[in-house]
Amino acid sequence: MREPGRRHTPWQQDQPWPDPPWRRGHQRKGHPIFGAVGAAMFHILGAKDMAGEGLVFHAMDPLAYALLLIGPAALIWRRRAPIPVLLITLAASIGFATIAAPRWVFLVAPLVACWNAVKQGRGRPAFLASVAGYVAYAVVTVVISSELGLAPETRPGLRTLVVLAVALLLSLFLGGAARAQSEHMAEVMKARAERARAKEEQERRQASEERLRMARELHDVLGHHLSLISVQAGVGLHLMDNQPEQAREALTAIKTASAEALREVRAVLGVLRPEEEAAPRQPTLGLDRLDELTGSAGLPVTTTRTGLPRPLPAELDRAAFRIVQEALTNVRKHAGPDAKAEVSVDYAPDGLRLSIRNDGEVGSPGESEGSGIAGMRERAVALGGSLQAGPLPNGGFLVTVSLPVAGSAAQEGGAREGGAREGGVQEGGAREDGAREGGVQEGGAREDGARKGGARAGGAREGGESA
Repeated sequence: MREPGRRHTPWQQDQPWPDPPWRRGHQRKGHPIFGAVGAAMFHILGAKDMAGEGLVFHAMDPLAYALLLIGPAALIWRRRAPIPVLLITLAASIGFATIAAPRWVFLVAPLVACWNAVKQGRGRPAFLASVAGYVAYAVVTVVISSELGLAPETRPGLRTLVVLAVALLLSLFLGGAARAQSEHMAEVMKARAERARAKEEQERRQASEERLRMARELHDVLGHHLSLISVQAGVGLHLMDNQPEQAREALTAIKTASAEALREVRAVLGVLRPEEEAAPRQPTLGLDRLDELTGSAGLPVTTTRTGLPRPLPAELDRAAFRIVQEALTNVRKHAGPDAKAEVSVDYAPDGLRLSIRNDGEVGSPGESEGSGIAGMRERAVALGGSLQAGPLPNGGFLVTVSLPVAGSAAQEGGAREGGAREGGVQEGGAREDGAREGGVQEGGAREDGARKGGARAGGAREGGESA
């Protein structure tokens, strides 16, 4: 999985392309102190301008600055205690309003606190606190201003009261809209994460079930036929010197059993091959046949090779060929009739890197990755590598693969689930490395099973009944 905060190159990614910033579920939030500093600047600078115009009817002493800064300072805790912070900002602003003419500059902190409280789901308490603050401001500056000895210029007019009410309501509305958007994005991200998790789990379960089924079938097929070949080879070796005429029957049985084993193994592995892909006639597949593959891809393909070409492990070479083949098949299926493809092969010091790019059409999200990409990723991961696939910002589709040489060589010859050696039975042939001693080889019914006795199928004379 992609780790948060970690930079990934195309060769290190084995997951779909990252979402753009506006679609990411985990967005970074600014520290609360930034909002507090911004509100404090508005209050201080605005009050100084008002004092210069003679609209502050009290000396700008520590008390006046305290009334201006209490509200912004309380905003630091607005996420932990939204309603108490709202009440503190309202009280501080009302206190400064008793010594200054009505202006918006010292209302920034209450509006921010009101918006924040609604955004955090405290809409009803925030509304009641805002109404209480509005009423308290009107009572202090209008109803009992004379009794309090306030300057007549501090009294707000009807227009000021209406504007203040509209500002508070707008702050409440914007806070509710921000909360609704946040909840919607959270639901969208949750649904996307659930879909991705379900899809990944389904692919993993299907891959596990398929490997288990194939392992069981291959165990039955190879166990039966190889035991028969072993028995018949032993009989042939036993009769070769004393009754050579009877060894022919044992060798014939070996030939029949090996051919039947090859046929059944091909039937088991046939589900891994696309329907339109013909069974290979060549014993091996590798990047040395890449030009032949791109030439018969059915669409214009440009091939680029970089680095110093060198012999690769057989399993890695075959997997790279199959990945390019499947990627070009997907281009032919999904990218449209006018698509063009570019295949890049980089022989890096630490492994092999592939890039298959096309400029064709891309389906809607969720439809671009199917069983083909899952199969290619399975091949890459089995060799210790990674695969990344996804649409490009300017159109088209890109598949990048990294296959480490060291990891591939170490895995070649390792045991796989069900007793089948990794790379021993692969899509594209029925080569059984687990049965090398028996001599069953990919692509035909070549019999080397009786190599120790020096006999070949069809080479023994007609004999009697085998014991």
